[in-house]
Amino acid sequence: MAKSVQKKTKRDAAKSTGVSPMVIRRLPRYFRYLRELIRNGKLRISSGELSEMMHVTASQIRQDLNCFGGFGQQGYGYNVNYLYAKISELLGVGEGYHAIVIGMGNLGKALARNPMFEKRGVDIVGMFDISPAVIGEKVGDGVVLPLSELENFCLDHTVDIAVLTLPKEAIESVVERLIPLGITGLWNFTGKELDHLPPDMLVENVHIGDSLMTLCFEMRCREKGEKQ
Repeated sequence: MAKSVQKKTKRDAAKSTGVSPMVIRRLPRYFRYLRELIRNGKLRISSGELSEMMHVTASQIRQDLNCFGGFGQQGYGYNVNYLYAKISELLGVGEGYHAIVIGMGNLGKALARNPMFEKRGVDIVGMFDISPAVIGEKVGDGVVLPLSELENFCLDHTVDIAVLTLPKEAIESVVERLIPLGITGLWNFTGKELDHLPPDMLVENVHIGDSLMTLCFEMRCREKGEKQ
């Protein structure tokens, strides 16, 4: 991959907003809990009540939300519907982003069928692979296309996000093809860090194994503590 371009990281994006990356990472949790509150008919909530649900201190919740204007009223708390709408706006839920999935193995198919995209306002508009075994297969509401059609497809469709679930050895050549197509977001499940991207391209590297190892570490620490 060309070395003359610069990587654009989530930390760079956080700097551009002046908000801590840790605060940004907590926003999706607020989104999920508030959505559940709305489902349960809850109209108002205090930072203390939200703290008990999320296991984050009430002070931290107030600090987080104050980064974006606060949204609460002293003595009243937070209007759940209003706060949910504002956080949805911050997270781009209403932006109507369009995504493609590249690599339609087990993980790619599972993601393509997952309703989380629709719930978060992202529409999967295309799926691609190089294997004749899956090309033409119906997955969810679409059909898997050959990767050779990637460029033509992106010329005819608006694509904002590429979900990458292909083998890690193929990632760099595919990203090279994505760069000139105007795709500005990569959701990378390949396990390979992407480190030389154009400044206008953001990447979220997802390491499922890291999450598993974190769980194993915490279980081991608890077991050792119980033995002591």
